Amino acid sequence: MPGVAPVINATSETQLERILSSLSEDKAEEIVQIDLRGKSAMGDYMVICSGRSSRQVIAISEKLVDRLKHELGTAARIEGKETGDWVLIDTGDVIVHVFRPEVRDFYQLEKMWLPATQQAATAPRG
Repeated sequence: MPGVAPVINATSETQLERILSSLSEDKAEEIVQIDLRGKSAMGDYMVICSGRSSRQVIAISEKLVDRLKHELGTAARIEGKETGDWVLIDTGDVIVHVFRPEVRDFYQLEKMWLPATQQAATAPRG
């Protein structure tokens, strides 16, 4: 947002909140949030979501990185944007995976990180 000063040193919770709202604004699908605190040193949270196409995956990712930079002053590393199959965004505190649905189904990251009870609750219906 023009004219809005970024939040400097945003907490992982502040980053997570903005990431979830950005993904929702850009119509990401099947957004799953995983709490990594105490489970992994790689970050506090992981977010996994899908875009309907490579173009949408790229757009979701670019907008998210831009919003984090301008609104929170958070520099994020981004990988995989060239193909738009699986984009990884790492803020240091929050790791975001944006997938095309077929690629997400293939890798099934949720199964590695979520307890079985949560996996059933987040499984796609249909």
